[in-house]
Amino acid sequence: MKFLRFTPVLLLFAVVLTSCSSVKVASDYDREANFSNYGTYAFFKPGIDKAEISDLDKKRILRAIETEMEKKGFTKSEDPDLLVSIFTKTNENINIYNNTYPYWGYGWGWNPWYWGSGFNTVSSTSEGTLYIDLIDSEGKELVWQGMGTAALAREVNKKQERINEIVSKIMEKYPPGMEK
Repeated sequence: MKFLRFTPVLLLFAVVLTSCSSVKVASDYDREANFSNYGTYAFFKPGIDKAEISDLDKKRILRAIETEMEKKGFTKSEDPDLLVSIFTKTNENINIYNNTYPYWGYGWGWNPWYWGSGFNTVSSTSEGTLYIDLIDSEGKELVWQGMGTAALAREVNKKQERINEIVSKIMEKYPPGMEK
């Protein structure tokens, strides 16, 4: 009987645990752009300054982007082919789980038998969306945009790891047609 009472809690824990690890990604690009022409990059400071996140999180994101760009063979340059900009959005999700299940048993009071219906569980998660824009430096036109949405890490020592995961998943979509 006790197992049945804890089953919804275990199920909720499993759902929360697996939902935290997933990153939903998408990308879009200019079909006329020749991505083989791009080999160097620089960060687009005016765009990055507009991102409404802490300077520490900006640094974490930029470090992760640098790592991924290097993996793809790009080099940082004063005269870049691409400008990299970011944009962020954050949502607070409130989840209410109504864990209803019938149970009965022997209890105290006027009637030794009782009937119940479970309990509610409330949780909140911060979900962030990171947009990475790659802009052709010559024409100043957006040529590729990657987007990733995921639950954010609350613990400081896990933030860089989570940001690395999000950026890595987004950059898997670049260049177009080369996704894993």
